[in-house]
Amino acid sequence: MRRKRKAPLPQRHGLDPVRLRLPAEGPWATIRDHLVDRLPRVPAQRIDMMLREERIVDLNGPVAVDAPFVPNSCVWFHRDLPDEVPVPFDLTVVHRDDDLLVVDKPHFLATIPRGKHVVETALVRLRRDLDLPDLVPAHRLDRATAGLLMFVVRPERRRAYQLLFRDRLVHKEYEAIAPHSPDLALPCTVRSRIVKERGVITAQEVPGPPNAETLVELVEHRDGLGRYRLLPATGRTHQLRLHMSRLGVPILGDDFYPVLTERPLNDFTRPLQLLAKVLEFTDPVSGQRRRFHSGASLLAWTSREAWERGPAFSAAPGRVRTAPPATPTP
Repeated sequence: MRRKRKAPLPQRHGLDPVRLRLPAEGPWATIRDHLVDRLPRVPAQRIDMMLREERIVDLNGPVAVDAPFVPNSCVWFHRDLPDEVPVPFDLTVVHRDDDLLVVDKPHFLATIPRGKHVVETALVRLRRDLDLPDLVPAHRLDRATAGLLMFVVRPERRRAYQLLFRDRLVHKEYEAIAPHSPDLALPCTVRSRIVKERGVITAQEVPGPPNAETLVELVEHRDGLGRYRLLPATGRTHQLRLHMSRLGVPILGDDFYPVLTERPLNDFTRPLQLLAKVLEFTDPVSGQRRRFHSGASLLAWTSREAWERGPAFSAAPGRVRTAPPATPTP
């Protein structure tokens, strides 16, 4: 496997620099001229300032403002960070060894940098606070979903663990709080075809052969609410949320299904009541069976009033902390 060339810039805030490859030919006299064309959302004055501050580099060092265009060469730089709302909830380490890091991700924290969420993401927070610059996720959770999230520590192990999720070799259990419907016959298996178009925030169920399957079980119910166990056989985008909505019992706090609702980024009330509770798989390196349990719980089940009000928090970003030893659940 061809190794990725090491960037001549270090990470910043746990983020790798952007690598930009220049084309084989073009009308540009200088690298600066090409960057102005290639990065239309970045003002030319900002590019000039970055060049003067030596923040754009190639393999030989900082790129001069008048450096000539070099076909097929590469430059590296760090993007300006967006203004972000701090996510004031802790990220809890459940397990750590030389190969794997498993954490309990809180609601409202994205897995990886994207769009308006860059520094305030699980990946960046863990890389920075645990000094793990090569850390990568083995899979992803929605920003709204809490629970177990697994990362790979060493680059040479990435493929082995990521393939577990791609090839559906990981047993996953979720917990959800949703309305209780006495007329809904459970357990039941929901199958549908789900598509997610690029640039569209929600996924859709469409006619055609099913590509998504979820087993839905009712664990218990009280006061008009049910606590459900969700066992996905596939991993389509928003699959569990769509399937619960399809059954007529949308998950509490779902701003996407059945109706898309805008929510300010600083609104931490009514978190989506969906929790990734269990990850279990045969370790592709050691051959041992691994099973991890989330130590988190869903607030609406213990106090719907507290869930609607939202947990108490400060305006500061959350921390990375280590969970205390727990007695394994059978």
